[in-house]
Amino acid sequence: MNLTGEKRLVFTLLVTLAIMAGEVVGGFLSNSLALLSDAGHMITDALAIALGLVATRISKRPSDRKATFGYHRVGLLAALINGLSLLIIAVLIFYESYERFVKPPDVDIPVMLAIAALGLAGNLAMVFILGHGHKDLTLKSVWLHVLGDTLSSAGVIVSGVVIYFTGWTYADPVASILIGGVIIWGGVRLVRDTMSIFLNLTPRGFNVEALAKKITEMHDVIDVHDVHLWPVAHDRVAFSAHVLVDDKSLKEVETTKKNIENMLKDAGVDHSTLQIECSCVECDNNLFCQIKGDEHEDTHSH
Repeated sequence: MNLTGEKRLVFTLLVTLAIMAGEVVGGFLSNSLALLSDAGHMITDALAIALGLVATRISKRPSDRKATFGYHRVGLLAALINGLSLLIIAVLIFYESYERFVKPPDVDIPVMLAIAALGLAGNLAMVFILGHGHKDLTLKSVWLHVLGDTLSSAGVIVSGVVIYFTGWTYADPVASILIGGVIIWGGVRLVRDTMSIFLNLTPRGFNVEALAKKITEMHDVIDVHDVHLWPVAHDRVAFSAHVLVDDKSLKEVETTKKNIENMLKDAGVDHSTLQIECSCVECDNNLFCQIKGDEHEDTHSH
């Protein structure tokens, strides 16, 4: 489909809300916890898609005096809230599943299967709308959400078929536990990834020591220290460092600086800030900047 990423998200959100409403009604009518659990998963999908829309629009806003790094982390805050809500929903599903193991209720199988089949058809339609093989991480994350919900809908249908042919009503809470497992797995990963960015931890797939080694191996570079590598957002990485070079002209230093920036860009760094120092400047030889509180206090005490 020849649609922009934003339009794909809009269509997917509309289909998600329609399926979610149908599964909530069907879950109450059929008394199926598995169907209600799948509806709970659809809520998380709707939040994820809405988050994708917000992130896509906010990311287009240029940086300004209020946000010199841009507005990328506004969407991350919503992602963190979304991840925590996933964990809460999963806990509630597990609790209700326990209650139904203790006292299994009667389930209206025909209604349950009919709604679940419609949900599965809608999920497959969303998979088609979104497409696959996305380089955009926002679209890819939404696609993974929808794919997980497609599997959940299939689980509801399987549990309904099992109950219909065997009368084993425990299949409903068992299916809901599996769906809860899918939800909690996605929630834990989402919280982990967003917290990693908020804490400015080194992005996955990057080796700081290896990047520093590549810089020191460049022509005219003597040493590198005070290195920082951090994620500005889930798809934007920043790098800063002090680079010690031989005492040379400004033009020669600029060439060295450009070579380092190109290497970092090829490695996946979106923004780099380099402070070039000549060999006459003293260096403490620390690769990573250390904030020395005691020395700072001593300086102010004199």
